[in-house]
Amino acid sequence: MRALEVLTTGALALVQDLGRPGYAHLGVPPSGALDIGALRLANRLAGNPEGAAGIETVLGGLSVRATASCTVAVTGPVVAVTVDGRDAGSHAAVTLRAGQTLTIGTPARGLRCYLAVSGGINVPAELGSRSRDVLSGIGPEPLTPGTKVPLGTVTGVPEGADVVVAPPSPDRLIVPVTLGPRDDWLADAAALDVWWTVTAESNRVGLRIDGPPLRRERTGELPSEGVLTGAVQVPPNGLPVVFLADHPTTGGYPVVAMVRRGSLDALAQARPGTQVRLHPS
Repeated sequence: MRALEVLTTGALALVQDLGRPGYAHLGVPPSGALDIGALRLANRLAGNPEGAAGIETVLGGLSVRATASCTVAVTGPVVAVTVDGRDAGSHAAVTLRAGQTLTIGTPARGLRCYLAVSGGINVPAELGSRSRDVLSGIGPEPLTPGTKVPLGTVTGVPEGADVVVAPPSPDRLIVPVTLGPRDDWLADAAALDVWWTVTAESNRVGLRIDGPPLRRERTGELPSEGVLTGAVQVPPNGLPVVFLADHPTTGGYPVVAMVRRGSLDALAQARPGTQVRLHPS
């Protein structure tokens, strides 16, 4: 069986594909890779369909041994990648022979790296996806040392590219948002447009940010409403939470703005301490 043997996982290593949208009515969030662009790129480099399952790591630290020859690619922020201790580089297709070990270092900037392997990660799908949903507990368990991860059948060839430039992971992000539907609950919606600091409590459910608490114009709470990835919800403490892929499907706190899809990949790479500005436009 073609497989990867997990040797180390770093802080967290999860199998992720493009998620399982369409089950919100069952209370199941979309899940999937937080930095979708990075997973798509890794799959293209490895010769897979863009939606094949790969491994999402937090702050690197993943080490795997191949049981058969395969092509791999690591994307996300720039990060050291080695094969049997020799530099192999990120954002490029790399060939592993059976028995060789690939190790992802710790990125100096950014947060999440993605490993794609030719054939894709072939764990059983649940509700049409191989993604781990940390909120509902659906999908494969977080990877642990000693796990053997099966690989699928190779269907394509790696995409050649002389240079693939990794997207930047800046210390400051200006994130365009669309106000609503409950921005009228705020005393001043323009108060969103200040520098917020990403906190260590952030995870795949939501990006938590700290700064001057937002004041509400109204008191009380709303009946629970459906929420989407990118929703900016304001709990009673006035500190916004930006919902990410594993978010609950309903919520009772006002959603005052929506982050646009094109900015979610950058937020997925915002490590604690990153400055974020939610700019209504």
